[in-house]
Amino acid sequence: QVQLVESGGGLVQPGGSLRLSCAAPGSIFSIVVMGWYRQAPGKHRGLVASITSGGRINYADSVKGRFTISRNITISRDNAKNTVYLQMNSLRPEDTAVYYCNAQNPSRDYWGQGTQVTVSS
Repeated sequence: QVQLVESGGGLVQPGGSLRLSCAAPGSIFSIVVMGWYRQAPGKHRGLVASITSGGRINYADSVKGRFTISRNITISRDNAKNTVYLQMNSLRPEDTAVYYCNAQNPSRDYWGQGTQVTVSS
């Protein structure tokens, strides 16, 4: 089964920063959208941010106000490498979750195995 490869999660103190990376294997063609989702304990998986191959970015309403105005969260993408990044600054304990990478082409969705982000002192 083809999977995306995530890295960059870990334990960080409140106010700290993390950069998540996700690479799609070359066997996945014509990726239209790449993005990040997260799932906290006892909650459903939800979108954090996504970016199209043309650079159009969508931030989830749950993070839009706090993050994007102060640019504390940034999604970016390297189309040549089929890689998407999520830079998160000023992290809070409520950001603790498993973060999943997603890629969509016209045929289907692909997912990574998830990377744990824990924000705690």
